[in-house]
Amino acid sequence: MVKLTRTATAVTLALSLAAPLTIAGSANAATGTQDTVARSAPASVADFPRLPRPTGKYAVASTTFHLVDQSRPDPWVPSAEGRELMVTLHYPAARAGDGRHARYATAEEARLLVEGSQLGGLVPPEKLSGMRTHSRVGARPAPGQFPLVVLSPGFTVSRYTQTALAEDLASRGYVAASVDHAYESYGIAVPGNRMLTCVACTALEGGTSGSVVTSTRAKDVSYLLDALVGPAPVWRNAEIIDSDHIGMVGHSIGGASAATAMVADSRVDAGINMDGAFWEPLPPEGLRGRPFMMVGADDGLHDPDGGDRSWTEMWPKLDGWKRWLTFAGSDHMSFSDSPLIAEHFGLPQTALPAKRTVKLTRTYVAAFFDQHLRGRPQPLLKGPTDANPEVKFHNP
Repeated sequence: MVKLTRTATAVTLALSLAAPLTIAGSANAATGTQDTVARSAPASVADFPRLPRPTGKYAVASTTFHLVDQSRPDPWVPSAEGRELMVTLHYPAARAGDGRHARYATAEEARLLVEGSQLGGLVPPEKLSGMRTHSRVGARPAPGQFPLVVLSPGFTVSRYTQTALAEDLASRGYVAASVDHAYESYGIAVPGNRMLTCVACTALEGGTSGSVVTSTRAKDVSYLLDALVGPAPVWRNAEIIDSDHIGMVGHSIGGASAATAMVADSRVDAGINMDGAFWEPLPPEGLRGRPFMMVGADDGLHDPDGGDRSWTEMWPKLDGWKRWLTFAGSDHMSFSDSPLIAEHFGLPQTALPAKRTVKLTRTYVAAFFDQHLRGRPQPLLKGPTDANPEVKFHNP
């Protein structure tokens, strides 16, 4: 099995991004936040990276919550008052132009991730934090009900490394819940002017198994689902969530956590692992027939003869609809916002251009959830297409 340090190494070679927040409220309550762009206009908008425009028919809104599960201790900091999560919901908005643009990151979160990724002097944190997004803070939701998709980031990075994907899912008619898991990233801002840093990094460097991360994240997801679709939801607009259709997608160890979460919680109907080594085997009953897709970089690790044997071991145990894809020319960080930032700041890039990488990720993730959460058959998922020659289908 690939060691978790592979993820950290990849992060130092490609950009890992940070998160936006201006948070208010009690540390023991779920609180919405008003994430807004900086008050002072930038000297030049061109200096700031920009996420690609979402491709769906809906305008996109967002809101952020701080959640604390006081029923269990945090595995990394047992003295903490429960297990803390930061969650950003991107959702379909009733109309474009309502509210202010959501911020991408605070400067301090960006600084910690830039330094942790060994990109100091190459990526100005203030420009990273000023990434131009397409979501409006707290805008009124579009009418109707929409499937829920949970997004879990890679180890050491934050939930906002998947903002381009989250915004696109929302524009296509999903509620996308991006989760930051406490003490597993270089920096997460939480209420009380606190910054949670990567205590888990030290633990894993000391020999703690990555399975502690995946099993903990599975519990995080169950707690999040209770908070969003349980009998007392924390979000005032929770009625727009279709609680009968829930999926999960994650990058790196967040992708491995999708499988673990499906084992632990039958509410998760479908899952995607984007380039993450699996840390826990499936039980004898597998995923009880639920669909799962593995999407990897074409870098010698995640093809059937690749170095990450956890994928070949997992494949026959997936007992429902399944696909194994790789994107030619991609690398580990391609399944996040990193390629866009690398391109903007002139960092080394992969053979697969940044915007093309994002388009492919958005297209295949959305097709998977359209088919399995909405019941809309997707010919795109049947096999290779001339329109997307970079996408390889594997059937070991």
